[in-house]
Amino acid sequence: MTTGICDGMVLKDPKYVEIPSRNSIADQVEITAEGNFFDGMVMLSTCDSIVPGHLMAAARLDIPTVVVTGGYMPLGTFRGREVLHIHAQDKVGTMKAGKIDPDEYNGLIEHSWGTCGGCTSMTTANSMCMVAEALGMSLPGNSTVSAVSSELALIAYRAGERVMALVKDGITARQIITPASIRNAIKMDMAVAASSNLILHIPAIAHEAGYDEPWWKYFDEASNEIPLLAHLAPSGPYNLHDLDLAGGLPAVLKELLPKLDGDCLTVTGKTLAENVASAQVWNKEVIHTLAEPVMKKPGIGVLYGNLAPEGAIIKIAAVPEHLFTFTGPARVFDSLHAGLDALRAGEVKPGDACVLRFMGLKGRFGTTAFTFQEELKGHAELYNSCAVITDGRFSGGTSGLSVGYVSPEAALVGPLGLVKDGDTIAIDIPNRRIDLRVDDTELARRKASFSWTFDESAYPRYLRLFVKNVGSMAHGGIWE
Repeated sequence: MTTGICDGMVLKDPKYVEIPSRNSIADQVEITAEGNFFDGMVMLSTCDSIVPGHLMAAARLDIPTVVVTGGYMPLGTFRGREVLHIHAQDKVGTMKAGKIDPDEYNGLIEHSWGTCGGCTSMTTANSMCMVAEALGMSLPGNSTVSAVSSELALIAYRAGERVMALVKDGITARQIITPASIRNAIKMDMAVAASSNLILHIPAIAHEAGYDEPWWKYFDEASNEIPLLAHLAPSGPYNLHDLDLAGGLPAVLKELLPKLDGDCLTVTGKTLAENVASAQVWNKEVIHTLAEPVMKKPGIGVLYGNLAPEGAIIKIAAVPEHLFTFTGPARVFDSLHAGLDALRAGEVKPGDACVLRFMGLKGRFGTTAFTFQEELKGHAELYNSCAVITDGRFSGGTSGLSVGYVSPEAALVGPLGLVKDGDTIAIDIPNRRIDLRVDDTELARRKASFSWTFDESAYPRYLRLFVKNVGSMAHGGIWE
């Protein structure tokens, strides 16, 4: 039994605990497995940080392991039709603006959630369940079955059989979680437009397994190579139930197989290619082919430069084309609230490069700049001319010229912490560059005098411990 935190329910700022909980989950598994001399384990995982936390622990411990993910949540029903929960959540702003009948809104909120299972869209839970299957750590089809399906009970039973076989054959987690299978998972991520949180979670799993590679670079390469094969909510018209009926993840992986390493070993004892050989696509509107994808435009890119030596993430598909190249003066804010105050006071000007820093894992536990980005949208002249640059994380709804996950973050004495108001920042998306136009001598001088201290008095003990030990986001934010 480990901690189970829902990212959708936790306080986002200032005491954001969801990402810190992931590292704690991995530790809890290690303590339980080591303290009880486990020869192997079956891990029961479903939601946001539980799946990556369990996979991190499996990679760290390197014992025979099978992951059983809990399936997607059945759709709710309201006024004679099925309702996807995320569409009900989207009505919050409409309700605040008085543009929806309160009874309809309350009914949607009350009835759009089904029973158990992960949220029925490509948010973090289902995305990570698919990662587990693409890595080969769960049985074929596990990630895209309903939480109330009898098939899930069969999968759980078979997992018990398989872990005993893995123990007998000496097949451990790192024989399945390999650099090749991790690249498969990243390519799968692009094929289904999975959660942006995978940018943090997949490298964490890889580094726990001891694979120190430039994983963000692989995300960029995969984004350019892999087209979108399944257009799922929240960005598309279909949900996990639709994907399940269309053939589930095995059907997606079979269509994607020419781009994958099909020889990767899985918990079945067979290869990935063998696992999906009999998969069928039952609805080609939901699961497309490589020859006729939903779209080919890259979803994300990784920018490098003297402002982000380890990389920074941008959602290319969400950037207006006229902002693909940008140069502007820095407007620096040391917190999300400082940025919001300035925006509301009219102090942000067209063409500004708005720097929101000390929001990364060490600085603010990985807070997102989504609130600032959303309010910026309300000012067309700013939204269409400004850049938002942050060492915080993205939200799934991020759009505009928004650069996130800048690494190393400011609190790790990254270059973002050295930026001053008025400095020139240049972004070149086609060439994947983000640079601070300040000479090296001046940057060295600023670094020598850099000072930032985490205010321990404002936070409970566990968050203080997290801040002291967490590493770079480019490495997944694992313990350093």
